[in-house]
Amino acid sequence: MIQKEIHIRPALSSDLQALIDNNQAMAWETEQRHLDTEILTKGVSGLLHDASKGFYLIAEVDGEVAGSLMITSEWSDWRNGEMWWFQSVFVRPEFRAIGVFKAMFNHVAELGKIQNVKELRLYVERDNKRAQKVYGTLGMSHSHYDMWEMVI
Repeated sequence: MIQKEIHIRPALSSDLQALIDNNQAMAWETEQRHLDTEILTKGVSGLLHDASKGFYLIAEVDGEVAGSLMITSEWSDWRNGEMWWFQSVFVRPEFRAIGVFKAMFNHVAELGKIQNVKELRLYVERDNKRAQKVYGTLGMSHSHYDMWEMVI
């Protein structure tokens, strides 16, 4: 197998459509959920234009968008520092199993170390065993917390 070079970079405004496409594909694949394109476009665009909301990373292989993820921040008073949350993680099927997510993950971990981030977190569908296995191989472990929510 030929090893492909994976390039990780911050997302640009010109990546808007790729991010929308990846979010819609991820929502369908993991939850069989259709996302409203107008709302999603405003949401992605809002983050791209306001760094206080977080940031997106793009993974490229041979100049083509292979995957993307979003990082948001949470302040921890217990740790006196930030925790970063992986969100909207998606690797296009044709680029899976070549290390795309691993490259993005390692990039985020290095950025986090430089910025003194205290912890990296993510949530994953209970039945997404494939993703859970990948996260475990990268050194993450299952948390003792359960996530609860209320839509308002």
